Amino acid sequence: MAPDSHKPYDPRALRAIANEYGQPDDWRAARELAITALPFIALVAAVFAAVNAGFWPGLLLVIPAGALLVRLFMIQHDCGHGTFFSRRRLNDLVGRAIGVLTLTPYTFWRRSHAIHHATSGNLDRRGIGDVNTLTVREYLSSSRWGRFFYRVYRHPLVIFGIGPTYIFLIRHRAPGGTVLREREALLSVLGTNLAIVGIVAAAAFTIGLDTLAIGYLPVSLIGASLGVWLFYVQHQYEDTYWAHEDNWDFATAAWEGSSYYDLPRPLHWLTANIGFHHIHHLCSKVPSYRLRDCFLANPAFAQARRLTLRSSLRCARLALWDEDTRKLVSFRDLPGAAAA
Repeated sequence: MAPDSHKPYDPRALRAIANEYGQPDDWRAARELAITALPFIALVAAVFAAVNAGFWPGLLLVIPAGALLVRLFMIQHDCGHGTFFSRRRLNDLVGRAIGVLTLTPYTFWRRSHAIHHATSGNLDRRGIGDVNTLTVREYLSSSRWGRFFYRVYRHPLVIFGIGPTYIFLIRHRAPGGTVLREREALLSVLGTNLAIVGIVAAAAFTIGLDTLAIGYLPVSLIGASLGVWLFYVQHQYEDTYWAHEDNWDFATAAWEGSSYYDLPRPLHWLTANIGFHHIHHLCSKVPSYRLRDCFLANPAFAQARRLTLRSSLRCARLALWDEDTRKLVSFRDLPGAAAA
């Protein structure tokens, strides 16, 4: 029977349903890691070989390698939630190792991402682990320079191009904020940086620094841009959810403020099913390899905010939360004089 698209669903009841799928399967996890990491390593090795041989068409392999790096990041993401393997120590070991490849300090990122889950959609707790979003009133009350810099920040070339490059190559090397005051997070940053320095030093005596840069930087930047895009569309769409603290609700924010990104099956695989983001935010205990199972077994989950590849492209122009219409709007939706 097809689900009733007009039926209201209780986010708390859906959260309880999702929780039933929150048990990791170590053998399945090991398989998912192997079929991601081994092809990734092979592709990167082939890119390095192509660079050394001067076979420049071989650089096209950076595209599938970058896509697999996104999948590795999603596995790291699962490890950060303690859901990929059943044992925390194994999750942390794998997460830290992948963090070197993704240029992301594992423990530091895990802490900021936990804050994101705890505060997503809360207008009074913005600023950690999210995309900076102003309300229409905040934007209109900003200075001319404030509006200018916010427009630059929200421009697609910046948020999906320059931004990811800055975050993964520079900011992750020396991040700031209150999270970094925690000893474990600080050690995570220092440890990841030290591991990266070690890899660079080893490359200098083996394949050469030019081969490392030409071969791996494009892989990293492709993965970073794709990853930021995925994170963006999971929460930045027209009918998303934002509310002030006194009206904010965790389950409602998870259900209404996290999209169902309806991707073709191969892209769901490459992104480790993170398109079922509404289920993930309802219950972050569900491993990525069980999200699809949960979705298919419970038709109610198909009634979430659905985005397709085509419709998601329109989200790139959205930039401001309109508290009156309760929609995310673009700069063009503002009166011409006020938007300038």
